[in-house]
Amino acid sequence: MGSPMTSPITLSLPDEAATGALAARAARLARPGDAILLDGPLGAGKSAFARAFLRAAAGNPALEVPSPTFTLVQSYELPGSMAHHMDLYRLEGPDALPELGWEEAREGIVLVEWPERLGPHAPGDALRISLAQGDAPDARNAILSGWDAPRLNALATIA
Repeated sequence: MGSPMTSPITLSLPDEAATGALAARAARLARPGDAILLDGPLGAGKSAFARAFLRAAAGNPALEVPSPTFTLVQSYELPGSMAHHMDLYRLEGPDALPELGWEEAREGIVLVEWPERLGPHAPGDALRISLAQGDAPDARNAILSGWDAPRLNALATIA
């Protein structure tokens, strides 16, 4: 059933800057073929994480990163790869994935909000980040799982 997964790591992110720093570390560690699945309720910070990830991966802090809530997919050319930010909240179900270019997108890096809508297409080796509201308005709790132990530990290391 594939390679063994590492134990989940829980992080407390005190503010939006800490969430952005986690996203920037993920951007440095991600490589073509990676899927990053962002889970959590509305307002948990999934889009903020994706925005910070894409800006860091592109090396452009001013990069315009609109939410793909209505388009479902936004694509970005990165140095050495493509990234595809998918918001599947409005997706009818996993049968609609081919219309979004899921297989082609998997050649680059995919960031997926509402990953439960992937159904059986959810990659087993994906980085899963579950976000939840923390104790303060901008604070978040993050549970990281997936990836191999060295990358997951590097991601969880607060720089």
